[in-house]
Amino acid sequence: MRAKDAARLSTVRLLLAAIKQREVDERIELDDAAVVGVIEKMIKQRRESIAQFEKAARNDLVDVEKAELRVLSAYLPAQMSEAEIQKQIDSVISETGASGAKDMGKVMAALKSRLAGKADMGKISGLVKARLAG
Repeated sequence: MRAKDAARLSTVRLLLAAIKQREVDERIELDDAAVVGVIEKMIKQRRESIAQFEKAARNDLVDVEKAELRVLSAYLPAQMSEAEIQKQIDSVISETGASGAKDMGKVMAALKSRLAGKADMGKISGLVKARLAG
């Protein structure tokens, strides 16, 4: 507030409201993992909005959403590298004994608990699919 950064302030207020709303709805106090989940959901919403606004040629709204995306991304843990993600995928595949596309759900469930907030689950899904197919 003191820095007079209205865009950042607005985004942080949206985040706090979303966290509070989830706490009230579920009558619980969110732990760190659940807060990361809320942030990831908001980031996913921003990415979808950006895609829609770009299709509609609404660059003014695209800029607003991208600014919010940058602020929200700053609150996520450091993202894993591609090599680290591949190691985790290989590890889970060997642990679960996954052998094909039919085992993808089992692998993704294990990876989600390990990598939540540390990597984009959409990207991981594509990597797992390619790994199990090949």
